Amino acid sequence: MKIYINTVCIVAITTIIVITSCTNTKEKIRKEHSLEITKEKTITTTNHAKKHWSYVGETSPEHWAEIEKNSDCGGKFQSPINIVSLNAIVDTNLKPLAIHYVSNTKIHDVVNNGHSIQYNFEEGDYLMYKDTKYNLKQIHFHESSEHTINGIRYPIVIHMVHINSKGEYLVLAVMAKEGKTSAPFRFLESYLPVKNGETKTIGMPFNLSYNLPKDKGYYTYVGSLTTPPCTQGVNWFIFKEPITISLRQVKILRDLMPLNNYRNEQPLNGREVKMTK
Repeated sequence: MKIYINTVCIVAITTIIVITSCTNTKEKIRKEHSLEITKEKTITTTNHAKKHWSYVGETSPEHWAEIEKNSDCGGKFQSPINIVSLNAIVDTNLKPLAIHYVSNTKIHDVVNNGHSIQYNFEEGDYLMYKDTKYNLKQIHFHESSEHTINGIRYPIVIHMVHINSKGEYLVLAVMAKEGKTSAPFRFLESYLPVKNGETKTIGMPFNLSYNLPKDKGYYTYVGSLTTPPCTQGVNWFIFKEPITISLRQVKILRDLMPLNNYRNEQPLNGREVKMTK
């Protein structure tokens, strides 16, 4: 028996096979391309997630504005600055700082956040500025100092960070030079060392006024936080007179923090620096 195959049927079947094959090939290519894009996005996201600001290399202060996209780090009025005494304006209207640090205010904890050693305070200490109350939140250290005075960079600076009810910042900067041992520092260092990422609860009272210089004369200007997000509009008060701590005490802090954890000098950009007489 002879079987006759309709030519039209053969052509139709062949066409269907070719179309199906092409469709499958296109779908395969589309899926592979989609997987490649997803992979690239994952790699990009992973690499981006790894970037976190620091004080060295590709994540150093020079690159903070690139890394911290939504920050003020590229702003015009940043900190720290070099304070030149001859250029500072003596303002006779500047009053002594109304600092209210009391002996029973407790340090809640101490933390090594990978950038500095930070002591967080419970509510109690505050200061008044322009009829506004600024509560002390925390103190932390930079080695060496961030602000310089007449080009001089001190071995250590303490930043005392205050904030008001509107979320506005005021920071006191206390320079420290090497000299005799500081008793208040002895208390603070008794809770050290603290490993990177570690927090130690303290819950003990501490009179922060012992860490202030006897002469409360100061320089003042408006700048920013010196670490990301580099928030601007910060009222800075830098005491003219440094306190002294021993070389051993400097070394204790130095060994626990990143080397040279200070931001480079920022341009003044027309801002006025005022000072007490």
